[in-house]
Amino acid sequence: MLDFVASAPAEAVLEEVLLNRFPGKIALVSSFGTESAILLHMIAKIDPSTPVIFLDTGKLFPETLAYRDALVAQLGLTGVRNIRPSGAQLAAYDPEGRLWQKDVELCCAIRKTNPLDGALEGFEAWITGRKRNQAGTRAKMDVIETGPDGRITVNPLAFWGEAEIDAYFEDHDLPRHPLQAEGYTSIGCATCTLKPLAGQDKRSGRWAGLDKTECGIHTPRTLGGGLIFAGEGL
Repeated sequence: MLDFVASAPAEAVLEEVLLNRFPGKIALVSSFGTESAILLHMIAKIDPSTPVIFLDTGKLFPETLAYRDALVAQLGLTGVRNIRPSGAQLAAYDPEGRLWQKDVELCCAIRKTNPLDGALEGFEAWITGRKRNQAGTRAKMDVIETGPDGRITVNPLAFWGEAEIDAYFEDHDLPRHPLQAEGYTSIGCATCTLKPLAGQDKRSGRWAGLDKTECGIHTPRTLGGGLIFAGEGL
């Protein structure tokens, strides 16, 4: 259906999916991380009212929240939705806020996967900033995919490398995430994010020391393992 956009420039991909293929039925999911400003800038030029879903897990770096506010103001974004975890789920499963120390998968489900599933209800497609160069688990991703929830997933920057990323920031005078100057290359929750490990990929500082590379929003939903899924206490 959307194969023809696979080799198109990122801006053309976004114009096609936002204006022609899924008008009013597509959202950008953004972490406001180290490379997020690129897609946010592109979308602001096409339609600044595009829904932008931001998962405020309650465990983010304060610098990320400040960066979000600064980018929203600078780019004139009017569709940002700050999504938070269910209070009922937090009270039931993480009343002390320390679940990440005991069951990181369940913590991600409560603070990221479940809230996102609820936030995406009614949308037919969503846009991500994932790139092949970020991690080995993303090395074969395509511009257009069918996501774990059955929606169309659009990854306009899938084939971008460091040169393209750096050039876009410079050409458009976009601010960098404040923690990038300290050596962070991939930024999630403060509780589970370190600087990248020597000689490893950008995301190696995420859940370092654990057999985990993704929070779950980009992986298939499989029942079991003690996770909570969409529809349960959202």
